[in-house]
Amino acid sequence: MRIGVFDSGIGGEAVAASLALSIPDAIITTVNDKAHVPYGNRDQQDIINLTNLALQPLLGNQDIIVIACNSATAAAIEWLRATYPDQIFVGLEPMVKPAVEQSRTGIIAVCATPATLASQRYTTLKKKYLDDTICLEPNCRNWASMIESSTIDRSIIEIEIDDVLQSGADVIVLACTHYHWIRSLIEEIVKGRATVLDPSEAIANRIISLMKAK
Repeated sequence: MRIGVFDSGIGGEAVAASLALSIPDAIITTVNDKAHVPYGNRDQQDIINLTNLALQPLLGNQDIIVIACNSATAAAIEWLRATYPDQIFVGLEPMVKPAVEQSRTGIIAVCATPATLASQRYTTLKKKYLDDTICLEPNCRNWASMIESSTIDRSIIEIEIDDVLQSGADVIVLACTHYHWIRSLIEEIVKGRATVLDPSEAIANRIISLMKAK
C-alpha cells in the first residue's frame, strides 16, 4: 500500500510515524509546505491554492493521500476530491463526536486554528453532534508557529488549557496535527483532569477500512 501524507509543516511527520506503526507494510511518502506554514491564519482560497501545489508530487502515484492538516482538510478537501476524482483522500476533522461521547460534564474544548474554527466542516460537526454539550474554543492562534519554530512558550499554552479546565471541560480535542508535538506538555498541564484526544489512531483505522473495501 502506498500512502502519501501531506501537512503544511512538521505535524505530518507525527502522523506518518503513527501510520508506520499501525500499517507496517505501507510505503509512506511525506510532503509539506514549510515555506508557507502555518495555514491556520490564511483564507480558504489561499489554503486551496497552496495545498494543491504542495500535493503535486503525490498525485497519481499513491493509493491514498492523507491530508494531515485540519486547516487544509476544512478548506480544501472537497475541492481536491472534485478536482482529482480518481484519487482517494483521507482528511482530518476535529474529534467532536468522540469528545461529546466521552464527556461527563457536558463541556468539551477544541484546540484548533482560526481557519478550522471558521470552516463550514467544523460548523457542521458542531451542529450534528453537540446537542446540549458546550464547546469551548481556546485561543490557539500562535501555537502552530511556536511548534514549527521550536519556540514553545509553556505559559501561553498553560493559560488556555487552565482556562478551559476551570470552565469545566473534561475532554480536550487537539484539532491540529502540530499539536501532537506538545501533547505530553498538555497532558502534564492537565494532570488527569481531562482526556486529551488526537486523531492518529482514527486515521489509521479509516485507511485500513478503505483498503479492505477496495
